Amino acid sequence: MSKLHLVFGGRVADPMTLDFNDLESIHIVGIFPDYKSAEKAWRAAAQRTVDDAEMKYVVVHLHRLVQPDLMAPGPGAGAE
Repeated sequence: MSKLHLVFGGRVADPMTLDFNDLESIHIVGIFPDYKSAEKAWRAAAQRTVDDAEMKYVVVHLHRLVQPDLMAPGPGAGAE
């Protein structure tokens, strides 16, 4: 399976969160086949809006959503 990555952004209420103000106006940059190309697209989109503190772009690892078992367990996982 390809390790697909989605890059999108929009206006947020608080730059420290991912609470987007208007989901209908989300800017979808695209879906990319690897992290390197997604990061390049993310940097370009973020740079265009660098002076607007309320605009935020993110990279989402789509392959982790489709196949969560591919994610490595974090520290302390399974230590209940």
